[in-house]
Amino acid sequence: MYLPDQGFSVEVSPTVRSVLPDPWGWEDRRKWYRDRGVTFAGILTTEGFANVQGGIRRGAIFDGKFEGIVGVDFGRLAGWNGLSLFSNIFQTHGNGGPGRSLINGIDTISNIEALPSIRLSELWLEQRFWEGKASFRIGQLTTDSEFYNSQYFNVFLTSDWPTITAEGLPGGGPAYPLSTPGMRLKLDPTPNHSMLLALFNGDPAGCGTRDPEICNRHGLNFRVKDPPLLIGELQYRRNQDPNATGLASGIRLGAYHHFGTFNDLRFDTLGLSLADPASSGVARRFRGNQGVYAVFDQQFYRPAGGDAFSGITGFLRVGAATSNRNLNDFYLEGGLLSTGMIPGRPLDQIGAVFLYSHISDRARGLDRDQLLFSMQPYPLRNYELSFELSYAASVVPGWTLQPNIQYVIQPSGNIPDPNRPFTTEPIKNALVFGIRSTLRY
Repeated sequence: MYLPDQGFSVEVSPTVRSVLPDPWGWEDRRKWYRDRGVTFAGILTTEGFANVQGGIRRGAIFDGKFEGIVGVDFGRLAGWNGLSLFSNIFQTHGNGGPGRSLINGIDTISNIEALPSIRLSELWLEQRFWEGKASFRIGQLTTDSEFYNSQYFNVFLTSDWPTITAEGLPGGGPAYPLSTPGMRLKLDPTPNHSMLLALFNGDPAGCGTRDPEICNRHGLNFRVKDPPLLIGELQYRRNQDPNATGLASGIRLGAYHHFGTFNDLRFDTLGLSLADPASSGVARRFRGNQGVYAVFDQQFYRPAGGDAFSGITGFLRVGAATSNRNLNDFYLEGGLLSTGMIPGRPLDQIGAVFLYSHISDRARGLDRDQLLFSMQPYPLRNYELSFELSYAASVVPGWTLQPNIQYVIQPSGNIPDPNRPFTTEPIKNALVFGIRSTLRY
C-alpha cells in the first residue's frame, strides 16, 4: 500500500517487533532499506482444529502458513516515481486443512488451508499515474486480493474467495493458494469512488479434474494460453478517513466472465440426462461462464475518536451465477463484528458470520435423475450452510490468539458420505472447534 510518509510499503501494523529486543540492530537495517524504498514483512499463522461431530472424519489436525512479503518503491530506489514491485511467497505446512481432511464441504473452514508446499503467490509491477488516481498492474496476480472483498471480513477464518466462484471457475480461479498471470487497471477519480478492471489467464493450474494445487504445486506454471477471465468492479465508500465522525460504509458491485467452455451439469450431447443408461456420457458444452456479485459494508456504531474499523460493523456478500453450468448458482454471506468494545482490550475483535451456498437446480436435477434411473435411495443436494463464532484476542501488539467454533450443515450440499461406500447416507452436520495464532513481523 502507499503511505504518505514512505511511499509504497508492505510493512504490517501492529507488529511484534515493537515488543521484541533488538540486540543485533535489525531495526536500523530495516530503516536503511526502508529509506531506499525496500520494505519487508512476515506473517506466521498456525492453527489447530478438532472435528467432534459429523463430517467425514472425527479427529484433530494442525496446519499453518508462513508468508514472506517484499515491496520495492522505485521512486525512492531509482527515481522512477509511481513504479512499485510486490511479491509474496507462502510456505504452507500441516495436514492439508480441516475442510479437506475432516469435513469435505464446499464452504471455507480455514482461509489458509492448502497442501504443504513452498509457493510463489503474487509477483507484479504497478505504475501509478494521473496524480496517483490511476494505476496499472501486471504480473502474477490473484483475484481475491482486490475483488469480491469486504473490508470487515478478514478477521474470520472463513473469509475467502467465495464458494460460488471457487466451485465454478477452472482450478478454483486465480485465488489463494493459486495465482496466474494477469493485468489490472484501477481508477480512483475521487476519494470515495474506485473502478477496477482485470484480465487473468483463466486457469491457474490447467489440469482438468485433478487437484490444481498438485498440478501447480509451487506457483511457477505461469500459464498464459488458457481462455481468459475478465472481472470488473465498481466501488463506493464514505466516512473512511480516520478523522471522520460519521458511520463508515461501502458498496462494491462486480461481474465476471470466463471465455472458456463448460459442461452442462445434467444433460449430454444428445439431450439425455447424464444419469440415463442410454446417455453418451459426454456432457453438453456451453461457451463462457459468468456471474454477478455485490458486497455491502456498514459501520453501525463508531466510538468517539474511532476509525472506520472500530466499534460495531457488518457486511454482506451476495453472488449469482448461471445455473446450468455452475454447481452453486447463488451465494450469500454475512457477518457482524465488534472491535475494541471490551473495556481495556482496544484491539480485540469478536464476531459471527454465516455462509450459504445454494446447489444449482441443474445439479439437483441430475440427482433426481439418478434416483429415477437407479431406483435406489439417493440424497438430493440443495445447499450448504455454515456458521462461525470467533474471538481474536490481542496478546501483545502483532500477536493474536483466536479461538473459534464452526458448525456446518449439509457439507457439500447433502452428498453421500464417501467413507461409507455401501450406503447413500449423506455426510452428517459437522461441529468444529479451532484456535489460530497469528504473528506479524
